[in-house]
Amino acid sequence: MDGWALFLSSLGPLALAGATASIPLAIVSFALGLLIAVGIALLRISQNGVLSGIARGYISVIRGTPLLVQLFVIFYGLPSIGLLVDPWPSAIIAFSLNVGGYAAEIVRAAILSVPRGQWEAAYTVGMGNARTLRRIILPQAARVSVPPLSNTFISLVKDTSLASLILVTELFRVGEQIAAATQRFMLVYLAAALVYWLFCLVLSGLQNIVEKRLDRYVAR
Repeated sequence: MDGWALFLSSLGPLALAGATASIPLAIVSFALGLLIAVGIALLRISQNGVLSGIARGYISVIRGTPLLVQLFVIFYGLPSIGLLVDPWPSAIIAFSLNVGGYAAEIVRAAILSVPRGQWEAAYTVGMGNARTLRRIILPQAARVSVPPLSNTFISLVKDTSLASLILVTELFRVGEQIAAATQRFMLVYLAAALVYWLFCLVLSGLQNIVEKRLDRYVAR
């Protein structure tokens, strides 16, 4: 098979692996990571010094250690203490914790960017803290946080390639298999890079749509 034919024939399997493995892995991990991030962000802005300290410590550990190390600790390290975790759950846990650490500061900054008057206005109509946060503050904070969170998600889609190192069959691992079978590493990896790039272009377009829909929540 000549180079051009191999390049084109690799795109289908790579795109399929991306759509059925890499993207779902990124979506699930990001959703769980975002829940973690919101919780950590709320602890971070808490007046309770202990809770705030726990949040700071979590963020520091996640940001101060490589994602690959976190992935290996969960998949290869936990079995040494009797906790065996399969490849897919290991990847989801590692990616979710990593997203939680990075996105927490994004969420915190977004919450703090909402004018204090929004809280005060909600209190005057009888809303409590929880309801104010849910109905008033978080929708506005969401609009502010969309661009950086979208960038985090796009980075996560690319980072899913690391899951191939713990035997998760996703886009990059399929590329490795094709490259090993054909011994045409440059062409196959270029095809993989193209597929990742196209996925990121689509995600960037979706980001713009989400930003426009959230515009209505911004206080003018």
